[in-house]
Amino acid sequence: MKIRNFIILHLLLGIAVAVVSSNPWPSLMLTVAQLVYVPIALRFVFIKGDWFSKNYFYFAMPAYVAVALLQITSSKWNSMLAGVYLLFTIVIAVYGISRFLKRGFTHLEAFSIDLGLIYLAMGGGWFFAYVAQFDTGFSPLLTWLTSIHFHYSAFLLPIFVGLFGRLHKSSFYKVICTILLVSPMVVAIGITFSRWIELLSVLLYIVGLYGLIYLTIQTTFANKVQKWLVGISFGSLGVTIVFSLLYALGNGFGIVAVSIDFMLRFHGLLNCIAFALLGIIGWAIAIPPANYTPPIFPLSKLRGNLVIGEQFLESAMLENKTSTRGLVDTMSIYEPQINRETLSPLVVDFYENTMDYRLFATIKWHSWFKPFAFVYSFVSRKMQQINLPLKQEEVEMTGAIYPLKEGIDGRNHVRAWMRKVDGVPAFVALYSAHKNKDRTYMNIALPLPFSSMVGILELNQIENGLQLTSKKGCTFQSDAGIYLTTHTKQRFKLPIEEVFNVQEIDGGILTAQHDMWIFSIPFLTIQYSIHRNEILKMESSCLS
Repeated sequence: MKIRNFIILHLLLGIAVAVVSSNPWPSLMLTVAQLVYVPIALRFVFIKGDWFSKNYFYFAMPAYVAVALLQITSSKWNSMLAGVYLLFTIVIAVYGISRFLKRGFTHLEAFSIDLGLIYLAMGGGWFFAYVAQFDTGFSPLLTWLTSIHFHYSAFLLPIFVGLFGRLHKSSFYKVICTILLVSPMVVAIGITFSRWIELLSVLLYIVGLYGLIYLTIQTTFANKVQKWLVGISFGSLGVTIVFSLLYALGNGFGIVAVSIDFMLRFHGLLNCIAFALLGIIGWAIAIPPANYTPPIFPLSKLRGNLVIGEQFLESAMLENKTSTRGLVDTMSIYEPQINRETLSPLVVDFYENTMDYRLFATIKWHSWFKPFAFVYSFVSRKMQQINLPLKQEEVEMTGAIYPLKEGIDGRNHVRAWMRKVDGVPAFVALYSAHKNKDRTYMNIALPLPFSSMVGILELNQIENGLQLTSKKGCTFQSDAGIYLTTHTKQRFKLPIEEVFNVQEIDGGILTAQHDMWIFSIPFLTIQYSIHRNEILKMESSCLS
């Protein structure tokens, strides 16, 4: 069905139910959302051909019929009818989760849409509680209003923000989007536990909404009509949020007096008409296409068991267990990102003849992350993978590099580098490379229990030093990132980033700094000192 016909159908359905309903008009705000805004917004973000779009009408029609019956009749079956709608919202939430799991922590605008789909199940839950007259600890009116909140602020707004993110890319958008995605849950927590948290949630909304309005003014849309409609939609929230602030101040602190009846009529009506209806019409004019395309780089077929370490290598490396010298045969495969003529010869030699060097590492877990690192250490010691010391003191990393059995990994020219600390396995990493759009990436797999963590690193030359980074470049579509895989088609992007900076210093010594972030917060820094065996022998001879 064409989007225009789909919108007209649901608008007519909503109008028909409103005409025959005997309930007062404020109660129709939730019904309109359920019968008009939810289905149209879902239609905006369908992924054609996926399991939800193929089976949509089987999920949706019983739910829409149930909502319509609840408005025009009253019977002992009301709870069951509300339960049908709740099940529908749960299916939508599962759909949102499945979309997220296929992609991971990438493309914030897509995550905004997915989270809106997930939040809708909470709206369905509060709606069911209201109809079934469950004791939620709140008045029936507040239970009903909470359901409205999750249909408008927690479902429609994230979807509108996600659609807007397909048009606008900036660091400021990321901040604003994050604030608006967190705010619905902060509101719910504040209403339940603390007036101060409720006030904080409204202040967060104010920052997020006015930032969104500013970005809307700066952004180019398909045409002026769409820009005006979307601008009015977001702008109406800038008005209603001021009254939400006054209500929070009056309800929690008695500073001003804004009644819940006024909020219901003014705030609710403005959200229902100006925000939702104009927003739906505005986005329907030209639905921005999704920016996300799944990465297709090659993945290791190897997965670990509960224990990695040497047991993994026993089954994966060549029968003769002959070690090799370097992580790569030649660094020339990374040209033109690097220039062998100007890159430090020692850096080149390290990657081509890695086993001619000794590595000394100083591991620093950042203070806020130390409790997590301590708990994880009990797992890593047993697993013998990503097993780093907790103490901040220099340790030597020993080990060897082995070629793998032909075809066992699925990638080309794979080498397994095992690093140990005090004879205990610290890392088992499988090194390969792949090329995409004239750029060659280092493709590293770390086997985990029944899965694998994959680091796709860009190589960039900085003066005569080398940078390896999982952060995406800003001028081209990049494969870079840290991913979790359970099979060879799944690439779940983790909220982890890493950067290696390798450079030569005086005396023929290499230094490397490995920085890692999670959700853009630094949590681990490893400082390496890398020496050629000959240099260490000379130093030892001089000392003796």
